[in-house]
Amino acid sequence: MAGVRFGVPVEVAFDYLVDPHRRPEWQSSLRRVEDVDAGAPRVGQRWVDVTVPGPRPRMETTELERPDRWTETGTWRGFDAVLTLTFEPVTDGCEVGVEMRLTGRGPARPLAAALSALAPRAVRADLTRASRILSRPTRP
Repeated sequence: MAGVRFGVPVEVAFDYLVDPHRRPEWQSSLRRVEDVDAGAPRVGQRWVDVTVPGPRPRMETTELERPDRWTETGTWRGFDAVLTLTFEPVTDGCEVGVEMRLTGRGPARPLAAALSALAPRAVRADLTRASRILSRPTRP
């Protein structure tokens, strides 16, 4: 999937995107996050995504190399997801790259395959929204 341009420095985009508390601001599928481990984002931090359609996947940060790379995993009833964001500086800010893998076990396998086809568009739209939020003069 092609990267998304952000008009802010790598560190600003990184800190915003990897903070579970900030995710409902820009991730369209989230109502809120719950049970976020206290402290700054770090490897091993866990939380629960409360999604608009209803699933409540358990999430965990599995890789955090500030400001270059961040990975989360999520699991919910036979589904496993891995999302990796990479951050590259460019002349006017940064570009955020995305790698995503969604798999299903057992009866969830066919639905996971269908959702995998739709997910890249949704992730790109969410990152574009985050880029717009961070580009506001009074950004968060």
